[in-house]
Amino acid sequence: MESPVAQRIRELIVDGTIAPGTRVAEATLAERLGVSRTPVRNALPALAMEGLLEPAGKRGWAVRGFSVEDSFRATEIRCLLEGYAARELAARPDRGPIVSELRDCLAEGDDIFRKGYVVKEDESAYGIMNRRFHDTINAGAQDSLLIDLIHRVYAVPFVAPAVVAFNRVPLEQIFPILVSGHHQHHAIVDAIDSGQPDVAETLMRGHSSPARRSLGLDNLPESGPLPS
Repeated sequence: MESPVAQRIRELIVDGTIAPGTRVAEATLAERLGVSRTPVRNALPALAMEGLLEPAGKRGWAVRGFSVEDSFRATEIRCLLEGYAARELAARPDRGPIVSELRDCLAEGDDIFRKGYVVKEDESAYGIMNRRFHDTINAGAQDSLLIDLIHRVYAVPFVAPAVVAFNRVPLEQIFPILVSGHHQHHAIVDAIDSGQPDVAETLMRGHSSPARRSLGLDNLPESGPLPS
């Protein structure tokens, strides 16, 4: 499970408190967050894998610069690649155990949304579930080249499915967006389970819309840095 420290550092980056290009110092962050340096040190590589940090110097990190257009286009590419993964999985005769794992993810998501709203504390749980859902489909395609391409796209900020930024969209607005995306999850799994490759691929390709909307990417300028 993601550490609270990683989530708090992500929020500082996403809301612009730590600006693009800023060198991230373990000691400074630890003092700011009131924790030891160890959890900060452990969190930074994970945030780099999300595309929020980039190497700086021999062992350091800096906040990566990025634009709305970068994230918007990369999200589209991600869903095209994942659509191919869903297609391949739906065509596999041995997909049964993977479908069972996906239905476990659906149950986790259903639990999050059952109360009819989301709170800030749901951010981490939803991100973990969403990453597991997409990772399970991608791995189920059993194509190492495809996995490599998908992970390269995930390195663009705001593209990896684990990245959810509740502070970018008001909670009352993000709830219907996430619920809509989770309904798509159900439809994708049903298509995979039923052995419908074309349907599974089409549904996954259309999954980019809630991903963009949940991060507030649809209504922002087409170029320039993401505003805080």
